[in-house]
Amino acid sequence: MANASAASKTTMQRFLDGVEKVGNMVPHPVVIFLILIGIVIVLSAILGLFGTAVTYEQINPETHELETASTAIRSLLSIEGIRFMYASLVPNFMSFTAVGLMIAAMIGAGVAEESGLVTALIRKLVIVAPRWALTYILAFVGILASIAADAGYLVLIPLAGVAYLAVGRHPLAGLALGFAAVAGAFTVNMLIKPLDAVLVEFTNDAARLVDPNASIGLASNLWFSIASVAFLTVVIAFITDKMIAPRLGEYKPADGAAVSQGAVLTEQETHGLRYALYALIALVVVFLLLTLPSGAPLRNPDTGELIGNSPFMNGLIALIMLVFLTTGWAFGVGAGTLRTLTEVIAAIEKSIKNMGGTIFLFFVLSQFVAYFTYTNIGTVMALSLAGTLQAANIGALPLLLGFIVVVAIIDLLLTGAIAKWAIFAPVFVPLLMKLGVEPEAVLAAYRVGDSPMNAITPLNAYFALVVGFAQKYDKSAGVGTLVSLMLPYVVWMFVLWTALFAIWQALGLPWGL
Repeated sequence: MANASAASKTTMQRFLDGVEKVGNMVPHPVVIFLILIGIVIVLSAILGLFGTAVTYEQINPETHELETASTAIRSLLSIEGIRFMYASLVPNFMSFTAVGLMIAAMIGAGVAEESGLVTALIRKLVIVAPRWALTYILAFVGILASIAADAGYLVLIPLAGVAYLAVGRHPLAGLALGFAAVAGAFTVNMLIKPLDAVLVEFTNDAARLVDPNASIGLASNLWFSIASVAFLTVVIAFITDKMIAPRLGEYKPADGAAVSQGAVLTEQETHGLRYALYALIALVVVFLLLTLPSGAPLRNPDTGELIGNSPFMNGLIALIMLVFLTTGWAFGVGAGTLRTLTEVIAAIEKSIKNMGGTIFLFFVLSQFVAYFTYTNIGTVMALSLAGTLQAANIGALPLLLGFIVVVAIIDLLLTGAIAKWAIFAPVFVPLLMKLGVEPEAVLAAYRVGDSPMNAITPLNAYFALVVGFAQKYDKSAGVGTLVSLMLPYVVWMFVLWTALFAIWQALGLPWGL
């Protein structure tokens, strides 16, 4: 990695360099997850031998009724465990949704990149936007990308790296910025998204354990979410400009190629962008016809809703793929870079071939996630920490802050926002309601605790993918590189966002509509 001179480095920068050096001493990510699989197998056998288990109450996702459940550690070295490991090898991989999302997104992204559309758009952004505003724009768009579920990982993060490269800045700083925005603020948005519907539904189920008439709406955290988006945009941009970029210093490509400084668009590129705009307008018209009329195919067939649980929202990755595919091809026709269907197919094949190493890594990662889930180690740990916090005799605000810390710790092991909330909601929503805390506040606290750690836990399905993005610009980049880049974001986002939550709660500000 190209770093700033040692003499100009701060103590924090030298510390992060140390983190990177130590982190990169670890083996290849595939080897790491193979080791972790071995640890999970042994640990599950030991804990299973001692009969480790917990009893708790949870909300049934299907009936939405409170039910008592017991979870015990399941050994992978038992007869059933061995059968599971043997028979689930392929199903584990096939059910790993990150693979399908990645391939679908790259079908469109590959065409857009090969045609030159991505480069032209980034250069256009560089020309139009002031240089100082680029970081803020990328951070803002990255946070909003969560409306498209996991697609932001596959689209925004690499685009942020390209954008930084286009203005002569270190592309790893752009990747870090994108990852922090997409992952570290995943649970908030300025728009209502499918995740909100599920979280609110579980919150209402839990609140009715105390008050049968209690109910909050989809926009119950809207004001706090909007404020959080604006606040985190500034925090992420500030950390990037003041901490990450200075530490990385000037980018010097390994092949000695010149770094683009965002020169003006060529006549062919301008022509191609015009064609891409026409294609985008045509695609928008098609989707308006598929979504706006009553009874449209992409609306929920039962409720008629468009935002929330609907085919449109559930299949947003298809829209993103089509946007890049159609505009990329149209740009290629206009610019003369990608004219025929054969050339388009070749671009897609090239994009898929470049993912071979990542797909293999995902194969190993999918086994680890499946084994870890099977053993119930994460669930038992989460419930044990929740029980300890529940038994603590402290006030409402300290309990909320403690709750945020517990959620953050558990997020290192259980990254699924829905699965954790199904466990935490029936414990903490009624408990805090009895202390006079609104259900909306508990849900807002959960959003704060559940997000920042996504950018640093290797159990994030896309963590390894971002390492792959980094290796495009720095062949020596590894797990340590990414951890050292993301650590400042995680720490400061968690501390400052928690502080914002505490101030919001102390002032009694409305959480939403």
